[in-house]
Amino acid sequence: MKTVLVLSILLCAAFAAPQPEGEKTNEEKAPEMDKMMKDEEVLVPEEFVPVPRNAPVSDVAAAPESRFNLCPRGWEQHGSRCFVVISTSKTWYSAKEHCNILGAHLASATNTAEYSFLQKMTQLRGLTSTWLGGFYLQGQWMWIDQEGFTRLYPLSSSSYPCIYLRTNNGWYNTACSTAFPFICSKIPENC
Repeated sequence: MKTVLVLSILLCAAFAAPQPEGEKTNEEKAPEMDKMMKDEEVLVPEEFVPVPRNAPVSDVAAAPESRFNLCPRGWEQHGSRCFVVISTSKTWYSAKEHCNILGAHLASATNTAEYSFLQKMTQLRGLTSTWLGGFYLQGQWMWIDQEGFTRLYPLSSSSYPCIYLRTNNGWYNTACSTAFPFICSKIPENC
């Protein structure tokens, strides 16, 4: 993981590095480029083509958030987030702290596709239950990462305020002091 992070930092630094002395500036290279362009066709990637300010929004492609999105080693990317299953059983609160140490949150499942992905991750590790980041507070169910809470599966009484995923059918809630493996989620590293 440290190697990936160091390589990412070096890659970012290389793109931002100042031009070494003795090399021609862009202004000095311009006549050479004009000659090259006359001799051969040069393709410019679409992302570098200027867009007029008054162009309709529908005609302008959304710019990517970053050039590279990197999940740490051992994490799996799904959608815009990275996920990892931690097989060590912990209470919900200990699992939450463990994820925080990793720069993450307990995972949320805001739609059925995310839930299916988390369920498959859990099954592939031979587990039947894992903590998710859902909890009950002040009369409502919510996700610890503040994602919108959609009740995909029914939950029992609010006297059991912590949500866990079951691989055979849906998610459930139980006492937070129960020990389960858990899933952490975070946004990929950007360069």
